[in-house]
Amino acid sequence: VDKPPVRRVAIFGGTHGNELSGVFLVKHWQENGAEIQRTGMEVKPFLTNPRAVKKCTRYIDCDLNRVFDPDNLGRPVVEDIPYEVRRAQEINHIFGPKGSDDAYDLIFDLHNTTSNMGGTLILENSRDDFTIQMFHYIKNTLAPERCPVLLIEHPSLKYATTRSVAKHPVGKYEI
Repeated sequence: VDKPPVRRVAIFGGTHGNELSGVFLVKHWQENGAEIQRTGMEVKPFLTNPRAVKKCTRYIDCDLNRVFDPDNLGRPVVEDIPYEVRRAQEINHIFGPKGSDDAYDLIFDLHNTTSNMGGTLILENSRDDFTIQMFHYIKNTLAPERCPVLLIEHPSLKYATTRSVAKHPVGKYEI
């Protein structure tokens, strides 16, 4: 299948403000992004939930990784709108709009977990040929150690995750 090349990539850290690995990497790449830049590509490191990061808490009002649904993204901006809903709207404006041809090609969302699962890649769509090939490359070239892929696909579920704004959403968890 002839598909356009991946040209715009975002790396998210701090979706949950108490998961610091992604926060440290994003801040590092914001100061010195040479190691993530590639010719012909735009790679943008982005701190997704800066208020929660500052307080070192999972979120301020609600989980940012659960509010990227049509209702919240289309919600009117009023004074009492939850911080993470407003932030989701901002992220959707910068990296989307979700589901459009203008959306970023790939969002790589970095997380931590207390589960003993090591470095794990999260796949939301088993029919996304690009992401499957990328995971194959990562597993066999960049990560010779065990690197499981967790498929969270569900036929009736529309994902409202931070990374779901992109054409190819990828989650990465570390312990």
